[in-house]
Amino acid sequence: MELKRWLDRGVDAFEAWARSYEEYAAHPAMAVGAEACAAAFDELTGRLHGSYPFFHPCYAGQMLKPPHPVAVAGYLAAMLVNSNNHALDGGPATSAMEEEAVGQLAAMAGLETHLGHLTSSGTLANLEALFVARESRPGLSVAVSAEGHYTHARMCHLLGVRVHTVPVDDRGRMDVPALERLLATGDVGTVVATTGTTALGAVDPVHRIVPLARQYGARVHVDAAYGGFFALLADDPLTEETTGQALRAVAQSDSVVIDPHKHGLQPYGCGAVLFADPAAARFYRHDSPYTYFTSDRPHLGEISLECSRSGAAAAALWLTLRLLPLTQQGLGAVLAAGRRAAVRWAGLLDGSPHLDLYQPPELDIVTYYPRTEPAALSRVDPASHEVMRRGMESKEHPVFLSVARVDAQAFTGRHGDVLPDLDHAHILRSVLMKPESEPYLERLHHRVEDLARGAA
Repeated sequence: MELKRWLDRGVDAFEAWARSYEEYAAHPAMAVGAEACAAAFDELTGRLHGSYPFFHPCYAGQMLKPPHPVAVAGYLAAMLVNSNNHALDGGPATSAMEEEAVGQLAAMAGLETHLGHLTSSGTLANLEALFVARESRPGLSVAVSAEGHYTHARMCHLLGVRVHTVPVDDRGRMDVPALERLLATGDVGTVVATTGTTALGAVDPVHRIVPLARQYGARVHVDAAYGGFFALLADDPLTEETTGQALRAVAQSDSVVIDPHKHGLQPYGCGAVLFADPAAARFYRHDSPYTYFTSDRPHLGEISLECSRSGAAAAALWLTLRLLPLTQQGLGAVLAAGRRAAVRWAGLLDGSPHLDLYQPPELDIVTYYPRTEPAALSRVDPASHEVMRRGMESKEHPVFLSVARVDAQAFTGRHGDVLPDLDHAHILRSVLMKPESEPYLERLHHRVEDLARGAA
């Protein structure tokens, strides 16, 4: 896709639309000199070169990648209008696009009915889900796994809700027997299951959690911020059977959070929250006599805790889903490339003399660590940091990785041959969410092997 062409077309379309209204004079206060603008813009672009190359497959660190050019073009075209999807009069066109795109997300998640909207982030989306959870089960606590995102504890603190941490199994997934013991106390009103934990990419067994929570009268919220789009691969041979069962069971949850700015190819910020029961709208009810006056149908701001929200984000997602639909052959093909790369790298790591696989990847996040002599956490920890540092600082062939901290019990539970002489250690972590990682993988692997050889 020739991005410049479509950016120009978006600007042309906006200017043609603007000319359909009565001509008016530009105000001199808005004038910017050409030379001053050029100097400032050169400074901006120069400073942006200090960023990491998120676009390149040599960047295999955090959950970061550039948006699809389609999303960029759609965002720019709508950004020139600068609509606000809080009230329908603030964004009549983009509000309709948001409703359509959110409906497609809900269908992908398997929700037969839904209430939902886009948010500026997964954090805000989870806040809204936990807010509705608190209102639905007042006075009761929230249970989240030890590998769940830290935002849940933070948002529960903000909402004044107690939090229980549930242990995880030897793959980093919520331990169901431990959850049942907690549910049996009668104190838990909502269980937060995660499909795609941040550190390990683990998928909690939603198919086991939902019936158990129902047995004890608890709600289930699924934080699918990272793994939500993997529902497109739930029935694919690439996906483990239990992982596929968990992804399909998201349809039985009470609420779901999905981040289109992760695997949905969107720019930041574009999160989404979905509720299975449209009656959840009652918890958002409020009055704004100067806002909701152009339509009798519900405005998006009437079912959202956020007020101002970007209409451009909705337009970008809408356009992307028109061209890369939520099917296995559409957007699913993008995710499948990352999944194949993760499986392939796990195999290469298993046969490496310099690296060990920490645990098999469930999605597209691969965790591993340098082999050391002796095999001890006190050696693995600095070696992991050294691999990351040397990779980032390399001038000729840089590679960008990240590290994740794991405790000694979790580490030795997977690798009993490693001496637990520290209470925790850092391992290497790579997110292969760019499809370009697939053809680049062998180069990435050999480069990391070289780094590990020198760091052990």
